[in-house]
Amino acid sequence: MEFLLTLRRRGISDAAVLRAMDEVPRERFVDADMVGNAYVDQALPIACGQTISQPYVVAYMTEQLGLRPQDRVLEVGTGSGYQAAVLSRLAQQVVSIERYRTLADKAKERLAALGYDNVDVIVGDGLEGAPDRAPFDRIIVTAAGSTVPQALVDQLTEGGVMVLPLGSPNGPQQIVRLTKGEGGTLERHDLIAVRFVPLLPGKAREL
Repeated sequence: MEFLLTLRRRGISDAAVLRAMDEVPRERFVDADMVGNAYVDQALPIACGQTISQPYVVAYMTEQLGLRPQDRVLEVGTGSGYQAAVLSRLAQQVVSIERYRTLADKAKERLAALGYDNVDVIVGDGLEGAPDRAPFDRIIVTAAGSTVPQALVDQLTEGGVMVLPLGSPNGPQQIVRLTKGEGGTLERHDLIAVRFVPLLPGKAREL
């Protein structure tokens, strides 16, 4: 399939990640008028001014997490639910936070319809994480902030990994992988340049 060939050509090599990308029907996570472009390697608009990330970025960030079958994962920024669906194929449990109730409700419907019952979508402030569900072995953030949210670091297990885009809304952004060591120290690896919607505090007042 051209979709998987494109991911391989761009450097995605983890067989489990490629299998998850192949299994999850991306067309179920895009708006009806975008179905024809579902497998094009680009971000697409969804409701509430948000986007569904391009397949390569989804696969890349997933690969950088180094997921294990027993892992509990926190995702900040549910969006359409596509990234959560991919994570659900690779981890034991996924908790996904969305600040827009409209997006959260639609994502829940899609995930339930597809039988991805190890994903729990909650409406909340992604910057605060989900302290009542912590700790998490892996954390993925799908919106760009200027700094690493300390609340998320606190909810990461020792030896855990967080992958997130960092940068200003109108300036350069890059994906960063953080590994939490003893005493809460963070080992940082700067990865590829990206473009994400901004990470905003709080729940959305509307939608």
